[in-house]
Amino acid sequence: MIRKTELKLAAKIPNKKKIINDPVHGFVTIPSEFIFDIIEHPYLQRLRRIKQLGLTHYVFPGATHSRFQHTIGAMHLMTLALESLKNKDIDIDPEEEEAVLSAILLHDIGHGPFSHALEESLISGINHEMLSHVLMNELNKQFKNKLDLAIQIFNNKYSKKFLHQLVSSQLDMDRLDYIKRDSFFTGVTEGTIGTDRIIKMLNVLNDTLVIEKKGIYSVEKFLIARRLMYWQVYLHKTVMASEHLLVKMLQRAKSLANMGTVVFATPSLSFFLDQQVSAGNFKEQQQEILKNFVNLDDSDILSSAKVWTTHNDKVLSFLAQNLLDRRLPTVILTENRPEKEMASRMKNNIMNSLGFSEEETAYLLISGEISNSAFSSIDDMIQISMGNNETKDLSEVSDILSVPYLQKSEKKYFICFPKNCGV
Repeated sequence: MIRKTELKLAAKIPNKKKIINDPVHGFVTIPSEFIFDIIEHPYLQRLRRIKQLGLTHYVFPGATHSRFQHTIGAMHLMTLALESLKNKDIDIDPEEEEAVLSAILLHDIGHGPFSHALEESLISGINHEMLSHVLMNELNKQFKNKLDLAIQIFNNKYSKKFLHQLVSSQLDMDRLDYIKRDSFFTGVTEGTIGTDRIIKMLNVLNDTLVIEKKGIYSVEKFLIARRLMYWQVYLHKTVMASEHLLVKMLQRAKSLANMGTVVFATPSLSFFLDQQVSAGNFKEQQQEILKNFVNLDDSDILSSAKVWTTHNDKVLSFLAQNLLDRRLPTVILTENRPEKEMASRMKNNIMNSLGFSEEETAYLLISGEISNSAFSSIDDMIQISMGNNETKDLSEVSDILSVPYLQKSEKKYFICFPKNCGV
């Protein structure tokens, strides 16, 4: 008979071997108690409140999935990859396994509100990878150095280099999850990839992650799907328009705050609006910056924007109202750089139509360039195992990637302006 004291004791011990039902991968099992503790930490839970694709849901309404969902998916694929490699007698001990799972869980922890849309907008000169590294070190202190090995793997300082490649490379678990997940939630079927097949084809030769020869077609499909996803989703011109609107709105709010104008914002957002936070002063203010950064998510920006719609500054109120109401700028994509005369005419149109000054118009007329390529034999070193310990770069053995168009980096130019203010 079980005693009441034993039942009470058992009730106090939490069950950390949870199962998560993921719409993309199905049932995902949390593999260890330590991994559960990482997932439960506020730093990682914050990712629930950050959209994976920024404002892409303005174009694809289903794309409201979070960084947290992606992180769990990447962890799941890492579990499958480790299992596949161990079945091929690749030496991975339990400590290394937990460390590489921790590394993939934390690889996106440095993302700020709306993910890539506001990259370096809050802290200039520091991207999310750098912030992820700093936050991992902070977590390591809290977890009493249990993340030492995970950080070594994340920074490619560990002796088994293939473990880092599972976290960060052309075929890492991060990319395999986000292409498949983003395709699922946007409904863009061209991004569908066979992650199971690719993972089953992984192997290690000479401490390098390789793909077995019979997996070439799956990798080709992955690379082409990634290219299509960039043009159809990530670099979609309306997505670009909405994100530029978001960036310019934040820039205007920051400019006003720096000039002494009262600009409402949540406390953590105010910290970044009221002062210049950059790579130059990051070390001196690191603890204060991190304290405010980990309190930031999408809701800080949106809550503040709702108030900015009635701000006395007509530029800030114009940008905020257009963002919230989805009155997005027009974007023109061109093969050649737009002529200066064209930009000048547009600027005059904005000034005359909307009554903005020349200085204010700089927040409304934006130009730049974008580029995309499926594969580069210089940057994308995907090794194919040919048998007998011989490997070749994918570009040497792929018929599809021998087509010059797929290796060419395609560049386009854009100019972005308020509707009805074009040439």
